[in-house]
Amino acid sequence: MIDWTDAFDNSGYVPGADDLIALWAQEAEVFRASLGARAQCDLPYGGGARERLDLFLPKGKAQGLVVFIHGGYWHRLDRSYFSQFARGPLAQGWAVAMPSYPLAPDARIPEITQSVCLAVGHAAGLQPGPIRLFGHSAGGHLAARMACEGVLPDAVAERLARVVSVSGIHMLEPLTLAEMNDTLNLTPETARAESPALLDPIKTCPFSIWVGANERPELIRQTRLLAEAWSLKDVEIASEYERGRDHFDVIASLKDPDGALTREVLR
Repeated sequence: MIDWTDAFDNSGYVPGADDLIALWAQEAEVFRASLGARAQCDLPYGGGARERLDLFLPKGKAQGLVVFIHGGYWHRLDRSYFSQFARGPLAQGWAVAMPSYPLAPDARIPEITQSVCLAVGHAAGLQPGPIRLFGHSAGGHLAARMACEGVLPDAVAERLARVVSVSGIHMLEPLTLAEMNDTLNLTPETARAESPALLDPIKTCPFSIWVGANERPELIRQTRLLAEAWSLKDVEIASEYERGRDHFDVIASLKDPDGALTREVLR
């Protein structure tokens, strides 16, 4: 019998994970301060207390917009931990929006999906040009949901140039058997309705799936599952199992203007 709580325990298998997240928060604060007026913070995109986003602007005219959707298994963290991961795309001339969103148990995953949809739409109105979506962990799920047909407004979906899900959860039903479901309150029906692997992708948008090769086997399986499901649905899809990377350092290359993930998001 599979222990699904253990299967999704990312931080428990990465020594020092909690310390790393605290370090991220410190790095993010320093990075925001370094941008000065190019950091437009705490912009509301909806009526909820957590429906706020930060918009980071490059020097000169932006080539378009990257939206970074954070992780935390839909019940932890917010945008303030991740600002420094805008560094790579910013240096390449792209504006970067980072939204927070409502968290479980106050919000269920369908509500979180709708909140992120609002955030992407609002950010799209602030910055013209092509849009590239990036999500990590639970944010990878949310990025993939944005890439499903009928989620984003047509005018926003038509601007999508690439969607990248890193370490995403693409089939949610196993979570109904994990301890975290005491917080998420997923039903089997809701889990299926929110699983990108069971839904149809936007055919016009290239999609990338990325995972660290040292991650938990379930995260690797979730990557392969979506790649197989969507490869049958006439969408351009690429997969990468990055050697030597775990669930946390897999996004480190976004801080590098020439990093592997920076190149993937912008290609």
